[in-house]
Amino acid sequence: MDKPEILSPAGDAECLRSALGFGADAVFLAGKAFGMRSSPQNFDNDELRQACSLAHSMGRKIHLTCNTLPRNGELAALPDFLALAQDAGVDALIIADLGVFEAAKRYAPKVARHISTQAGVTNYAAANALYNMGASRVVLAREIPIDEIAEMRAKIPKELEIECFVHGAMCVSFSGRCLISSYLTGRDANRGDCAQPCRWKYHLYEEKRDGQFFPVEESAGGTYLYNSRDLCMIEHIPELVRAGVSSFKIEGRAKSAYYTAVTTNAYRHAVDDYFAEGEGYVLKPWIREELEKISHRAYSTGFYLGGEPGQETSDGGYIRHYDNVAVCTESIDDTTSVISQRNKFLTGDELDVLPPGGVPFIIRCLSLTNADGEQVDSAPHPTEILTMKSDLPVPAGSVLRKKRDLS
Repeated sequence: MDKPEILSPAGDAECLRSALGFGADAVFLAGKAFGMRSSPQNFDNDELRQACSLAHSMGRKIHLTCNTLPRNGELAALPDFLALAQDAGVDALIIADLGVFEAAKRYAPKVARHISTQAGVTNYAAANALYNMGASRVVLAREIPIDEIAEMRAKIPKELEIECFVHGAMCVSFSGRCLISSYLTGRDANRGDCAQPCRWKYHLYEEKRDGQFFPVEESAGGTYLYNSRDLCMIEHIPELVRAGVSSFKIEGRAKSAYYTAVTTNAYRHAVDDYFAEGEGYVLKPWIREELEKISHRAYSTGFYLGGEPGQETSDGGYIRHYDNVAVCTESIDDTTSVISQRNKFLTGDELDVLPPGGVPFIIRCLSLTNADGEQVDSAPHPTEILTMKSDLPVPAGSVLRKKRDLS
């Protein structure tokens, strides 16, 4: 069995560095056009070149999303976009549209072509047809059970890679093809501009009783008609590997560098542990606990195993047990580090540290000094640079978290 790739998301340069620093084999990101996420900053032409250069210097890869379903008026810009991607050094294009796929053959022939989950590949016949057209990888529809992935793996060429989402937000629609946002807000999800109305709380009003509210509640918290749980397959690494999945994809190009760091680190360790330990492999508890330290909705295994509720009915928001309070930019000595603040914390606080590629540990913040050399009791200003004294060394690149008081 080949070790699967860890493929992490990046919505900007900070997320890219986070993904690479915490163990991603490859990073998927978007340019300023033709990508299915319009809300992140994304990468302009120069930034895309820099991203490829950085990744390649570390022996990693860049996959560029070109997965919108473009309209006629957008096609004129496509050749230059594809040619730029090849010139920048992009390793693969993630494509949903057959017209874009054919254009990529012509204008970016040296770049691998991956079929996006938006294409809805659910069987080996479709996978084989796409391989014959020149695809080197298929990103399967998220609705496929794990036993069907194994069957598909057995019936497609060994050269055709299978990529599957293993973590992150799930869409209520089939393979992300949704019209709810377009109808309710005019924002087209299939062009990267989803307003996520599936997460809203809905109520019922009777047609002939103007303004009279009728509660139709799934729970005391309200009615969430389309609110999917988040996907988490960290406890099922062996099954995914045995099914023949080539790439473990983490959703989240619109999410933070902190989210990217934690999820990448967790799946990196889980996969490495499995290949090191073989049949004696047991998921380490700290790895599972890490995924509770990011904002998330209730977890499930999606469609892989069946038998789990896929909808979160009690709340449309996120579960947050921890806050990301700082990033260590420099480690000066065993007790002194330079940090960039993210959320408020206090001198004397106990902080949870996740070093790049490492295992989390606890420190105590002993003192904080601002840029003027003044000792301060707290770090209340976002992105403020502070010098911190702690009881243990903090490696550069570490993220620092503080557990919320949920009492």
